[in-house]
Parts: sequence; structure tokens; C-alpha cells
Amino acid sequence: MKRYTKIVEMMGYYFTRELEKKKHHKNKIREMKEETVAKFFLEGDTEILVYLEESGREILITPESDPQDIKKYLGDKFLEK
Repeated sequence: MKRYTKIVEMMGYYFTRELEKKKHHKNKIREMKEETVAKFFLEGDTEILVYLEESGREILITPESDPQDIKKYLGDKFLEK
């Protein structure tokens, strides 16, 4: 299962994903487009860790999460139509 992170700051938010590197290299963290994350989330093989920077809280959202939580933390793009 893929894991993306949504980082919520005072001035907005962005999505990231940690990419594992082979051998002795450090893992890379890449910024991802919201549309890409939403596509994989709707396919059902993705979980999203929402990190609220101001309070330090973390909320894990999966496709099986309550639709109200999905809408609140991720938005309408992440709900099936």
C-alpha cells in the first residue's frame, strides 16, 4: 500500500511521498500533485497521513475511513462520485 503525506501549513498544504532508494543512498521525498494522489486514493491502494503542522497532530486516512473525515481532511476530489 502506498503512503502519501499531506502537510497542512498556515498558508496552505501540499502532498509528498517518500521514495525508497536502492543500496546506500538516502530516501528522497518528492512533492506530488493533488490530482495524482486523488487518482491513486480512489483506486483504493493508498493511505494518506495528514500532518497538521500548527498542532503537530497526525491523522491517517484510508479509503475505508468515514466519508466525513475524507471530505474534511482531503476534500471532495477524494470522494467517489
